[in-house]
Amino acid sequence: MDAFFASVELLRYPQLKGLPLVIGGGRRRADDQLLAAHAGLALAEIPLADFPRLRDYAGRGVITTATYAARQFGIGSAMGLMKAARLCPDAILLPVDFDEIRRCSRAFKAVIRDIAPVMEDRGIDEVYLDFTDVPGGQREGGRVLARLIQRGILDATGLTCSIGIAPNKLLAKMASEFDKPNGIAIIWPDDLERLIWPLPCRKINGIGPRTDAKLQQLGLLTIGQLASRPLDELVWHFGRSQGGWMFDAARGRDDSPVVTHSEPVSISRETTFERDLHAVHDKAELGALFTRLCEQVAADLKAKGYVGRTIGIKLRYDDFQSVTRDLTVEQHTADAREIRRHAGQCLKRVDLTRRLRLLGVRVGTLARAGKLASAAAASGLKAGRSLPLF
Repeated sequence: MDAFFASVELLRYPQLKGLPLVIGGGRRRADDQLLAAHAGLALAEIPLADFPRLRDYAGRGVITTATYAARQFGIGSAMGLMKAARLCPDAILLPVDFDEIRRCSRAFKAVIRDIAPVMEDRGIDEVYLDFTDVPGGQREGGRVLARLIQRGILDATGLTCSIGIAPNKLLAKMASEFDKPNGIAIIWPDDLERLIWPLPCRKINGIGPRTDAKLQQLGLLTIGQLASRPLDELVWHFGRSQGGWMFDAARGRDDSPVVTHSEPVSISRETTFERDLHAVHDKAELGALFTRLCEQVAADLKAKGYVGRTIGIKLRYDDFQSVTRDLTVEQHTADAREIRRHAGQCLKRVDLTRRLRLLGVRVGTLARAGKLASAAAASGLKAGRSLPLF
């Protein structure tokens, strides 16, 4: 989806189209005052001058996404808002409306499933599709079906998306970035040298900043340069698994299937504080945040039908050092109070004399709540529990 979080806000505030708009910031709805000040006025009629600006932000929040007009100033996702304010102080700043984001996400995926049901859900705003057996899926190399998907999503949500079409997921992901926004890009097998090899190695999904830095130290700046190196050299520098993967990726090889269903390993929530907090001096505030995180994780578990046995925490100190602790309990749970109690025990095993910038709660060793209940019932029968006679 094109600048998904920002585009959802533009549906609400169409007067912001074409302007630098940044989504991110605090947990509280930063536009509450805006809406209260213009109660009774249509959202589309709120004057531009009254919207919150990036220059007025103070804190350590990061950008979730930004409109393409904002990106022209060098602003991008995951950038600190204070840094972004120096690049474009007049950009408009709005928070994420997660309820609306989730609604729009479900809506655009429903459109896709009606057209191309072999779909791998990759998060809130991205999917992989397998067109192979979709009727008409191969017309114009998939372009006809892609246009149908774009029209369907636009009609259902008012939002646009960009689609990359290729023989595999690795290349399709890269192609989806070629013609944003609202574009369709096709990579044919013969296009590798022309379209892919001139790109930086970082464009390969899976090559992160550290690996890219090491590649640059080796003089490998482009995918073509990476593709020119023999397998044994890459294995020597990066190990058998990663070196072998990069050898194939640089040549456009990817056999990973479109996975239509997968079970999550864990469910977690975390928050970065607007200011560093201390376990003693800010006990009440930290306690409230901790409770809310546990309640959010519990709600996520119940909404997705899971229970878990491994409960853990994550802390990040003011020097950016991170620590995690967890414990495994006897019974699966999705109860917020139970999660908070066990997570609180984990907190006793970390240093709480230092100031904190992030707190997180995680539940793992997941099981389907329904299957667990069925298994428990079956176990009861095998144990010879008495049943009513009819």
